[in-house]
Amino acid sequence: MDGNFSLKEFQELVDDVLIRHKSILDILSKVQESSARVNRSVAKASTNCGCIKIHAEKPDIPDDVTFSKLKSYMSNHVEGDLCHTCEEKIKQEISNNLFYLFALCNNFEFDVEEMTEEYYKQLKLLGKYGLL
Repeated sequence: MDGNFSLKEFQELVDDVLIRHKSILDILSKVQESSARVNRSVAKASTNCGCIKIHAEKPDIPDDVTFSKLKSYMSNHVEGDLCHTCEEKIKQEISNNLFYLFALCNNFEFDVEEMTEEYYKQLKLLGKYGLL
């Protein structure tokens, strides 16, 4: 694939190919199901394959740390790299999740490109402070 397509084109294709799960209830349950599949694929990469390890613990953050330096104390808790098989499975599940998120947007006639652009502007303007 050459990658020369827009979010709008993807959104239109989702609308075109989604036939069985047009109901908002179907879409909502498919979004939730596909999100759970992403979670399960990541967990399986650690527990079944073992290509990654997940070490989650409370970060040791000094009381006097400034918000702008907080990022340096945070971790994603993942050690190692995904093997090819796990990487492909997680990508597949995330793609499926995106499909149903786009279907949800279609159901409400939300323009994903417009939404993304607005959120991008918000992030550019507020940066990390906009996520509080």
